[in-house]
Amino acid sequence: MAARTAPTQRQRRLGAEVRKMRTGAGMSIEYAAGLLGVDRGKISHIESGIRHISTDRLRTLATHCECTDEAYVSALLELTTPPKRSWWGEYRGRLSPGLLDIAELEWHAVRIQNVQSVHVPGLLQTEDYARSIFAAVLPALSRLEVELRVAHRMERQQVLSREEPAGFVGYLHEAALRMRFGGDKATRSQLNSLITASEKDNITVRIVPVARGSFPGAGQSLLYAEAAVPQLDTVQVDSAHGPDFLHTEPHLAKYRAHLEWMDKECMSESASRDFIHSLVQEL
Repeated sequence: MAARTAPTQRQRRLGAEVRKMRTGAGMSIEYAAGLLGVDRGKISHIESGIRHISTDRLRTLATHCECTDEAYVSALLELTTPPKRSWWGEYRGRLSPGLLDIAELEWHAVRIQNVQSVHVPGLLQTEDYARSIFAAVLPALSRLEVELRVAHRMERQQVLSREEPAGFVGYLHEAALRMRFGGDKATRSQLNSLITASEKDNITVRIVPVARGSFPGAGQSLLYAEAAVPQLDTVQVDSAHGPDFLHTEPHLAKYRAHLEWMDKECMSESASRDFIHSLVQEL
């Protein structure tokens, strides 16, 4: 299989896990190359996500690294499966790779947890609300670019309504609900849509009230994607240059603690829904 010029986040993640497995076992690149019958350079390319690793070679490596966690190995084998035609693939070359990586990350997640303090989570946004957000981007986007991003954001929401929907937990600060993106009408529609979404079995919405005071990660958006095994969980945070994807154990531990705080300190589901209702009445 030819080398990739631009591996996806999912492909880079598999490479990172291969490297972690190899180095954790104290295995040199040279030894791994001999074991798998490839040259040293190919091992480096596999670990950077540039080249594919077959299921047979991955199992061989796992066996010789004495990796006995079968659930973890099975999850890694799933990552080696060549990507099928995906809806986000239609946007390749039209939107940034980071946006496509977010869509792919969400699609393969078992559960998604999202913390927002400025606006409603993208997976729960209405078209008009999302459009007002993209229209405020600097430097300004053309109308076509805005509509392209809105369409992509709406398609991302399939993950919550497909045949086997992902679970979703949204932790929103009260300030995010009071921001009137698109004006009163768009905000009212967005809040009503949020209430409707929160009534679905796979969607939970919890509110951090202003009165709670300080809270961890203030001002930072956080998306935590749970995988089939916790070792393959991924955190996505926004930055000035685009989305960052984090998956080291220290990072995962940090953001799990963040989410545990949210789960403990936020309003209950019913109280959160009642609170959103009260905000709609104010508009």
